[in-house]
Amino acid sequence: MADKDTKAYLHHILDSIRKIESFVGLCSREEFFADDMRLSAVLREFEVIGEAARQMSELYKREHPEVEWELMVGMRNALIHHYFGVNEDVVWKTYTEDLPRLKDKVTRLLPA
Repeated sequence: MADKDTKAYLHHILDSIRKIESFVGLCSREEFFADDMRLSAVLREFEVIGEAARQMSELYKREHPEVEWELMVGMRNALIHHYFGVNEDVVWKTYTEDLPRLKDKVTRLLPA
């Protein structure tokens, strides 16, 4: 069972995923990367996801290895420390492939 802080972090992750989905919407990859405001908003939400994952207890993360906690933290670290070197392929793959799986996993961790 998740404690109050863990539930809050899971909600932060899910809220950020929903914001990213809203920000990207139906735009193409080209449209997305051509829109600096949209890109900045999405990158910020990836940072929030990574920070929430970083703050989770190690015990909870070990109890739920199906969630790629370290990948989220790694993405956050890359965005924070290497902002000018953001790899478009990694960002787009994370959005199109990884985010839907993460959303499903986090949703299952939260009580209905």
